[in-house]
Amino acid sequence: MQIIGNKIFSVRETVRSCSIFIPLSFFEVKSFFVSYGTKEIIANLSFEMEQNEILGILGANGCGKTTLLKAMCGALPSRGSCLLFGQDLLAMSIQERAKVCSYIPQRSGISLDISCLDVVLMGFNPYLGLLESPSEKMKESAKKALENVGFAHLCDANYQTLSEGQKQLVILARTLVYKRNIIFLDEPESALDFGERYKMLAKIRNWVSEDRRGAIVTLHDPQLALNNCDKILFTRGGKVEAVISPKTTPREEIEKHLKNIFGNLSLHLCQNKQGKEQFVLLREEA
Repeated sequence: MQIIGNKIFSVRETVRSCSIFIPLSFFEVKSFFVSYGTKEIIANLSFEMEQNEILGILGANGCGKTTLLKAMCGALPSRGSCLLFGQDLLAMSIQERAKVCSYIPQRSGISLDISCLDVVLMGFNPYLGLLESPSEKMKESAKKALENVGFAHLCDANYQTLSEGQKQLVILARTLVYKRNIIFLDEPESALDFGERYKMLAKIRNWVSEDRRGAIVTLHDPQLALNNCDKILFTRGGKVEAVISPKTTPREEIEKHLKNIFGNLSLHLCQNKQGKEQFVLLREEA
């Protein structure tokens, strides 16, 4: 593997000892299958994304969005491959995988009385030995991560006393505290109010714009996805129905895929008071 500019290439030697540079996708899922027992949830799913992108996943409730995220980061058994810079995440050890990717569930699962700072410091666990404590440098980085999500004043606060929305932002700080390459987020906006939803996506945007990074996000709100994601993957019946780009895909085509999931609606492009164009969805009568 070799980096030329901001592109990553695999190097293949020819019989004449010449090097052929083959561009690699930042992240590629190939022939992916996930099952619960005998029930197949994800069937032969394939897609790819480039670095510095946010890929949104939209689909009806129960279509397997959460299952897909968990499986891609190794939390559920699967068949197929998830290639990050050409390296299969699922072939890595748990510790190796935790250094390059992170998964944020809808609920953190943390039930202990623990400070917000200590929650964020968990982001350094893959780099700590058994019984090793975080360094002062790590603590400073954790404080800055909390400040970045607007919670500098909550360093010593008990995580359990926070609202669900506040907890999600602390978990986001934990995820972004170290320079992983890819993050998987499961409906991170679900417990946030209108303004905080857009702030969270803006923070994710800032994070993916640096270095060779990307984010895959399942979203409950299609309007949020259209206005914040570089690509949107529509899933149906455990398969990819379409992958669109909000900036370049014709609006009629986007509207068609949205209708397949959310029913009778219309998609409009409007301008806010600053002149920035945004997608707006309206419910239409049957």
